Amino acid sequence: MQRSRSVTAVTRVMAEAARRWLQVLLLLSLLASSGCAWLDARQRQLIYRPTLGTPAQLTDLRAGDEHYFIDMPAQGPTANNAQRIELWWLPHPDTEAPTLLYLHGTFRTLPQNGTKIEALREAGFAVLAVEYRGWGLSTAITPSEQSLLQDADAVWAELERREPRASRRVIYGHSMGSGIAVDLASRLRAPQDYGALILESAFTSFADVASEASFVASLLLQFNNERFASIDKIARVHAPLLMIHGSADTTIPMRLGRRLYAAANPPKRWLAIEGGAHSDLQDVGRGPYQATLRHFKSDYLSGPIAQSHGEPTAPAAAALMRTQCPASPAPAPLAHWPHCHQ
Repeated sequence: MQRSRSVTAVTRVMAEAARRWLQVLLLLSLLASSGCAWLDARQRQLIYRPTLGTPAQLTDLRAGDEHYFIDMPAQGPTANNAQRIELWWLPHPDTEAPTLLYLHGTFRTLPQNGTKIEALREAGFAVLAVEYRGWGLSTAITPSEQSLLQDADAVWAELERREPRASRRVIYGHSMGSGIAVDLASRLRAPQDYGALILESAFTSFADVASEASFVASLLLQFNNERFASIDKIARVHAPLLMIHGSADTTIPMRLGRRLYAAANPPKRWLAIEGGAHSDLQDVGRGPYQATLRHFKSDYLSGPIAQSHGEPTAPAAAALMRTQCPASPAPAPLAHWPHCHQ
C-alpha cells in the first residue's frame, strides 16, 4: 500500500511538472507568433549582454594610438537616427607588421579586453579594434546578429584604408567575435581580400552553446533568430586558420572548438592551452600563445608565403625552428610549439 502511494505521488509530481512546461511552451509560442518585441529584445540582451562605457576608461592607449568613430548610414525616413561605431587604431612600431581586425566577445568592452589586445600587439600585429553598437561609446542599441554583422562590414572598409596590403590583413575573433569573424571571412576571398583568420575560444553555433548550457537555454533559442552558425560557414573560408582554446573553458567547451576546427579547410593549426579558461589564454599560456602567433605570422603573413598561402618551404621551416623554437628545456611541452618536434 505504501509503495502504491509513493508511485502515485511521483506520478502526480511528474504530471504537474509536465503541465507547467506545457504552459511555458504555449506562452513562448504565443509571444513568438505575435511578434512580441519585448521578448525579442529581452532575449538579445541576455544573449549579448552589451555594456556601455565612459570616456574615463580610455587610459590604456599609448602615444600614437587613435580613438575615433565612424558613422553608420542612417536608416529610416529621416537622418535623425544616424549611429556611430567606436574604433581603436593601435599601430605597430614595425611598419611591415600585419594588421589584425579585433572582434571581441559578449559583455566586455575594449578597455576590458586590453590585456588580450596588448598580447596580440606583442606578438607582432597592428590592431584595429571594434566596439560594436551597444558597447563602449558606440551608439546604445540592443544588438542582434544582424547589427553585429553590419558593424563588421562597415569597419572592413576602415581596415582596408589602414592596411592596403590585402595579404597582411588578419581577421581575429574571440568568443562571440569568432562567429562574426567566420561570417566575414566566408564572404571575402583569400588572399585577394585578407591573409588569415584567427579564432580564439570559438564555437560551432549558438544552438550548440545553448545545448551545452541547459535545456532551457536551448529551448529559448528556438524563439529568436540569433544563430551565428559558424559550422555552416567555415567550409567557405579558404585562408590559413589558427584556432586557440583553453582546456578549462566552461563557457564554450573545447569540444565545440575542435568540432569547428575539424570542419575547416587546411592550412590550419590548433593550439590548446592547458588549464586555460575562456578569456585568460594570453596569460595562462603566455609562452605557447606568443610563440604560436609569431610562428603563424611568420609562416603565412610575411613575404611570398603571404601571397600564396602555401606551407613554408623546408629551408624556411628549418630556419624557423633554429631561430624561434624555445631553448631546452622548453617552458611548455614541445607539443604546444608548432614546428618544434622531437
